[in-house]
Amino acid sequence: MNSDSQPEQRGYDPDNLLGSLIGKLKLKNDAALSRALEVSPPVISKIRHRRLPVTASLLIRMHEVSALSIKELRDLLGDRRNKFRISEKHFKPKSTPNE
Repeated sequence: MNSDSQPEQRGYDPDNLLGSLIGKLKLKNDAALSRALEVSPPVISKIRHRRLPVTASLLIRMHEVSALSIKELRDLLGDRRNKFRISEKHFKPKSTPNE
């Protein structure tokens, strides 16, 4: 099958997401994207080099700026999860040293 008839299955790819946003917003580079998203340029660089994940708040900001749905953004990112799970430790209160 050729790639024109079937969408290619790909994994996590922040380059695809960032490149698509730059194209959609008609920006020149990552610095312009960082200004549009109101984040520092090193954040974009770290995401592109996979040293920092795309956070939920950044994904929401991308949605606000680009008018792409969260689902479309996640598809561009290669995030195919249907459910998000939160660890039980996030719901447990922190114990104090005196307890």
